[in-house]
Amino acid sequence: MTLPQWLLVVAGAYLLGSMPFSFLAAKLRTGQDIRAAGSGNVGTTNVLRVAGKVPALIALLGDVAKGVAAVLLAQRFTGVPAAGGMAAVAVVLGHVRPLFLRKGGGKGGATGFGALAALAPAAGAMCTVVLVAVIVATRYVSVGTMSAAGASPLLVVLAQRLGWVHDGDLWLPLAVAGIAVIILVRHRPNFERLRAGVEPRLGQVRMQPGDP
Repeated sequence: MTLPQWLLVVAGAYLLGSMPFSFLAAKLRTGQDIRAAGSGNVGTTNVLRVAGKVPALIALLGDVAKGVAAVLLAQRFTGVPAAGGMAAVAVVLGHVRPLFLRKGGGKGGATGFGALAALAPAAGAMCTVVLVAVIVATRYVSVGTMSAAGASPLLVVLAQRLGWVHDGDLWLPLAVAGIAVIILVRHRPNFERLRAGVEPRLGQVRMQPGDP
């Protein structure tokens, strides 16, 4: 790949990641700026709190789809599998620091999952099991997301060793680790609220953005 191709892949994936599906879903349903409601986060869980199930589902599908699309388009455009890894990191960065919103982005969980599912479907399936199991056990979406993100690089390596992922190169777990770091850093406020015992469980409502 040439340098212009790499730059085009990164820029295209970042722009795709910047598409604020959660913001738009909540805005169309309620007229509210989701950044000023609920937890203030531009993500599926906050859309569920603020706007309800249907907008939350739309937001979830949109965020997952842009992760999948970024990886598949990059690989199709370049013919280089590793370009998908670069696009995966860029699309998650676009989601958490979107170009189209002056401030506020999501935390990368859904978009990161979409990218992982496109890069290594078997590892994505295992992460889904971790995510659901932890949420069911704790009723904390944040704990489930952080657990799945933290486990994702190891699950990719496991899938490679078991032959469930055909590409055994190092770029794949490194790209997934990069996504995991972004997601975990973005969940730092959740971690602090968990330590303080004030993190809302699934179904609970936080009335003001930034509330502990």
